[in-house]
Amino acid sequence: MPILNVQDLRMYYSTLKGDVKAVDGVDLEVEKGEAIGLVGESGCGKTTFALSILRLLPYNGHFVSGKILFNGDDMLTVDDKTFNKEYRWKRLSYVFQGAMNAMNPVFRVGDQIAEAMLLHEDVEKEEAMDRVRGLFSLVGIDPDRVTNYPHEFSGGMKQRAMIAMALACNPEFIIADEPTTALDVIVQAQTLQVINDLRAKLGLTMMLITHDLSVVAQTCTTCAIMYAGRIVEYADIDTVFSEPKHPYTKALIGAFPSIKEAKRELVSIKGTPPNLLDPPTGCRFNPRCPYAMDICSKEVPKFIGLGGRHYAACHLLTGGDA
Repeated sequence: MPILNVQDLRMYYSTLKGDVKAVDGVDLEVEKGEAIGLVGESGCGKTTFALSILRLLPYNGHFVSGKILFNGDDMLTVDDKTFNKEYRWKRLSYVFQGAMNAMNPVFRVGDQIAEAMLLHEDVEKEEAMDRVRGLFSLVGIDPDRVTNYPHEFSGGMKQRAMIAMALACNPEFIIADEPTTALDVIVQAQTLQVINDLRAKLGLTMMLITHDLSVVAQTCTTCAIMYAGRIVEYADIDTVFSEPKHPYTKALIGAFPSIKEAKRELVSIKGTPPNLLDPPTGCRFNPRCPYAMDICSKEVPKFIGLGGRHYAACHLLTGGDA
């Protein structure tokens, strides 16, 4: 049984103009111990999908249909009290985007991390703070800094503190949303190394959300490409980079520089992602796709198995047949 099994998930945002179909029919399986990268342009639904797993959508976000099975339990049907006590932070945790502003500036960093332990586990404050010091050591922060306030931390230290917070209750599954945003390349490399070391040491299952393919290449074992609320391709990391099948995956890789390949001109993806208030019919990439056929604007392509765990949803793979 996969640790996470998402089936036909649809999560929309209610607005005055109608429903924004941010996640619109996503299927995904994540195996225990896997590190999966969720990649796509801004606005394609990556963060909404991740927040749905922990039931952290804003007030206007609502569930339409589908299932989110975590070790076989449907996270969408568990009552709020049980979910807060037994799942959120304890078994599923989240490293939020924008560590610079993710912490309360008037509370000490150590106290904010210890709060999760005090809420979800039967521990005393002193024991919780001892564990926070251990977490700081684990992520490469001086344990004596637990009494510092957020403004006394650099950007890289704040990001590591957010990772420590996600680890507070020894979860099985961690979602990291753009964990290297706004960090310089040196600090980004250090943060990615911390993530890799923690996965190896603790046997974590992780989902990494990013639009940076280099981050996925360094950190993940598999990759799911998301576009306009849907996953269009899924495979192991080597296959995604060496044998991409969906035109959107190919376009993303074509727009990304590589130090291993011969020098080549980067090609940007023409156009912009669609407005998900009124997304295109059929394949949602068809208005931007250089290979679009008539059927692409009429019918949603099915996921096609391409061998192993490689799947893609494109009419080109079936010769234009639905």
